[in-house]
Amino acid sequence: MTINKAISVYFSPTGTTKKILEGIIHGLQAAVVEHIDLTTPTVKTMNFTIKQDDFAVIGAPVYAGRIPSIAVQRLKKLKADKTPAAITVVYGNRAYEDALLELSDLVKEVGFIPVAAGAFIGEHSYSTTANPIAEGRPDTEDLIQARDFGAMVSKKIGEIKSLDAIATLPLPGNFPYKDIVALPGISPIILDNLCNLCGACATVCPTAAITVNTTVLTDKTLCIRCCACVKSCPIEARVMEDARIIKVAQWLSRSFQERKAPEFFI
Repeated sequence: MTINKAISVYFSPTGTTKKILEGIIHGLQAAVVEHIDLTTPTVKTMNFTIKQDDFAVIGAPVYAGRIPSIAVQRLKKLKADKTPAAITVVYGNRAYEDALLELSDLVKEVGFIPVAAGAFIGEHSYSTTANPIAEGRPDTEDLIQARDFGAMVSKKIGEIKSLDAIATLPLPGNFPYKDIVALPGISPIILDNLCNLCGACATVCPTAAITVNTTVLTDKTLCIRCCACVKSCPIEARVMEDARIIKVAQWLSRSFQERKAPEFFI
């Protein structure tokens, strides 16, 4: 088999998963590349069909060892026809737990055949200057490894004679998946003395939880605490000050400083 067209599919509020997929796509060296960005709120009204003779690279972040529920909802808008795919999760240097297995099960449910899988590291959503967690990742080394992973996937696809010959990937994780820990009523806040109402936070919010008029309002019931708004604010007027989140960030920063390397399953 050959990869003529690669389709990059991702949910990536802070851009880390997107960067990893860009590296993988580079390694695939497909003649044609298309992108399906599931991050924006508008995709909730859309559906996507991917043909059998295409190749998909599908990525999502890890939130507390799971694929975030909103990403699951949007990934279910994909429809494939035994389309081969490489799947990827990106986590904040602690652990990806059941997320890779969950993503594999999910893409199979909508018609893909996972031929390879990877777990990469990206800067944690809760990372700050005070509490750095995988700060700056994916970095140059990560992106080189993503490219190399793509090249390995391309080599494997080239050696496959038929989709029926693709063996099931043995992946780490448990089923039933670990429970999702709910933290209702928490969202970043605005520092009114700094905010200039530029609207950058509302633009990047994947759930349309933020509205900007004469002030900035956040619907906490919609916030998934991805912190895209915090990381995109050009004047640092958007911050996460909830004591529970800060405590978690301090623990992560203190306990998971050792650099973890990507893992591949091919």
